[in-house]
Amino acid sequence: MLTVIGCFIIGNDPWLVVLAAIICTLAASSTIALLVHARRPRAGWRSGWVAIAALAGGSGIWATHFLSMLACDPGLVTGYTIGPTVLSLVLAVLVTGIGLGTAVFWAARVAPLVGGGIVGLGIAAMHYTGMAGYEIAGHVIWNAPLVAVSIAVGIVFAIAALWIGLTSTRTRGRATGAALLVVAICAHHLIGMTAVTLVPDPRVSVPEGTVPALWLALPVGLASLTILLMACTALILDLRDRQSAVYRGRLLSLANAAVDGLVICDKAVIVSANDSFATLTGIQARDLTGLPLSRFFPDRDTLRGLAERADEPIEGNLHRTDGTVLPVELIMRPIAYASTPHVALAVRDLTMRRRAERQIQFLVSHDPLTGLPNRQAFYDRLDQHLRQAVPGERLALLYIDLDGFKEINDLVGNAIGDVTLVRVGQLIAGLLDETQMVARVGSDEFAVVTPCAHAVTAGRLAEEIRATLRAASDRAPQGEPVPAATIGIAVFPDDARDRNDLVNAADTALLLAKTEGRGSYRFFESSVGQDVRDRRILEKHLRRALSENQLRLVYQPQIETRTEAVFGFEVLLRWHHPARGLVSPALFIPIAEESGLIREIGAWVLREACREAAQWVAPLTVAVNVSGLQVHDPAFAPSVKAILAETGLDPARLELEITETALIRDPVRASTNLRQLKALGLRIAMDDFGTGYSSLSNLRLFPFDTIKIDGSFIAAVDSNPQAAAIVRSVLGLGAGLGLPVIAEGVETAEELAFLGAENCHAAQGYFIGRPAPISAFAQHTGGSRADAHVVATVAA
Repeated sequence: MLTVIGCFIIGNDPWLVVLAAIICTLAASSTIALLVHARRPRAGWRSGWVAIAALAGGSGIWATHFLSMLACDPGLVTGYTIGPTVLSLVLAVLVTGIGLGTAVFWAARVAPLVGGGIVGLGIAAMHYTGMAGYEIAGHVIWNAPLVAVSIAVGIVFAIAALWIGLTSTRTRGRATGAALLVVAICAHHLIGMTAVTLVPDPRVSVPEGTVPALWLALPVGLASLTILLMACTALILDLRDRQSAVYRGRLLSLANAAVDGLVICDKAVIVSANDSFATLTGIQARDLTGLPLSRFFPDRDTLRGLAERADEPIEGNLHRTDGTVLPVELIMRPIAYASTPHVALAVRDLTMRRRAERQIQFLVSHDPLTGLPNRQAFYDRLDQHLRQAVPGERLALLYIDLDGFKEINDLVGNAIGDVTLVRVGQLIAGLLDETQMVARVGSDEFAVVTPCAHAVTAGRLAEEIRATLRAASDRAPQGEPVPAATIGIAVFPDDARDRNDLVNAADTALLLAKTEGRGSYRFFESSVGQDVRDRRILEKHLRRALSENQLRLVYQPQIETRTEAVFGFEVLLRWHHPARGLVSPALFIPIAEESGLIREIGAWVLREACREAAQWVAPLTVAVNVSGLQVHDPAFAPSVKAILAETGLDPARLELEITETALIRDPVRASTNLRQLKALGLRIAMDDFGTGYSSLSNLRLFPFDTIKIDGSFIAAVDSNPQAAAIVRSVLGLGAGLGLPVIAEGVETAEELAFLGAENCHAAQGYFIGRPAPISAFAQHTGGSRADAHVVATVAA
């Protein structure tokens, strides 16, 4: 009784065993390589590659089996029945082909597992069918448990071979799959042959018609040649795939260097994609292959537009795996990829561009500081409200001006001023609902539009705004002021029929409110609207007056009452309007102060007066009036210093005249600035004494050098006992404080004589000299230094 394993160990041909191992390895490697190629998404002639792989694998299994049988010499007469032997080859190729086809064509994830199991059954079918044709002079006895084990081992290793070989993307994985298929074939054969016991029996002879074992050499050789051909084919395919992989790798590296997403498609199916596109979709780049473009661009119009307009950018939406949608720009271009026509699709993410466009649009229509709508956006919204207004519906426009905001900027700086504007905008916006709107329409102006049934409703909103700002001011910490607001209100259609008229009416109402005092509100009144509009027009003309050289300086002499000698001049401002003629200072000076133009005009007056005085031969003084806005401006003292340095005027010859009213708004700030001015060496006079608060404490708190009595007290002082008493009191006060007194408005010789008799230091007025250009007083100034220099040069 003999076992086949014993024959292998004792009487085998090692060369045939080695040849069998080589044939088995070539067959397994070729099968896995061909199968991997056939399983690629865009592989052409897929069925043919599966058939070749089945032929290589089946013939390899068959050749390995019979070469191993030829290597064994049991010492008995043996032979092979032709029918089962041929059938074993057919089963090997057919069943293996079914398993390989299942692994390739079935789209299920378990396809390689099922296909591997069928291949394992093919190995068993070939083995035991071939053994059925094995004839000896004796009996063949099978061990059933070992037969079952051989079948199970073959199936398990075949499953592992196809799973690893087909699912791995690396060469190492494919080599592992081929090695496992070799194990499946060889292990099945060895265990299956272990299950065989040969029992010699002289009574049994080999049937006629059997083929001697050596005759199998020819078919085995043909099978081996077939396997070699398949191996060469697999090698060629593998080399080509490696070259393609290198090409694709280089192409993908270049594509990954691009910021935009790049996709290569074949008939709207993704063949390759770079990392940027993978990031846009939310899917790994390796998992994008084989997916249709429509998964990410479900809009058919987008894909149709790409097909119809190659090389032209179109915009569309990319649908990510997380459900979000990205705006993108797409450009499609035909290309040759792997020697076949494809299309390349460039995908540019427009998210940042859209965000920038929205930001630009926001900046165009909104104030960058407060974030509120700007003037143009407010006008557009107002126009929309007016167009949609129905009969009987009213619309109120509130113009809001922040009281003293310029002073806030001057006192605490522009940074705090900006914070104040933002805070005020937030407070006003917090009072409104979605039907109302607030906008910043000027440096310190806001506007509110609100539907209202009656004008009273708009008045209540104005009161709420004032109350809110007042409450915020009470709670505001030190250094973060919240100003009060003056508000003008106009109602559509009561006060105006279109936007321009409504805006002008609200602006007019605001000006009316300002005339009543800060922190008030006023409705538009057509009866007084024309005066306010005229005042606004005059303000606009005044803004042009300085640049168009319409302002002039005139000078009024000041004399010592004792000697009647001229010691200086007061500078007065005149405006020659090209259409109106001479405009009274009593009209345009208040407008300049309300609009803030007084700063610019005041600086021009001071510079021109100092420049003129510096040219006089006689060292006479020059007195310049200063407004309250200038006095409280922290930059005023430095600007005066710069003007003195620029013009070369001796500071001792400059006198600044300031009214008491200009000091009371912020005495601390005014005192600080006045002392800075005094430090420059100039003189300071209290102007119009007696007409303001006339507080004696002001003479003590502020560094005045001179007191000027208002002309209203000088009129008829020689014949009015009450006026005379007041003037005597002021003169006595000045003498007691050691301050010289100048009387203004002297118009008669009697008034001048009275002042001289009462020891008044100086006087000025029409009796002494009317205001005139400085050239009219050349006899007092000695002329200009420039003129004197010219005369001296000519004389020389």
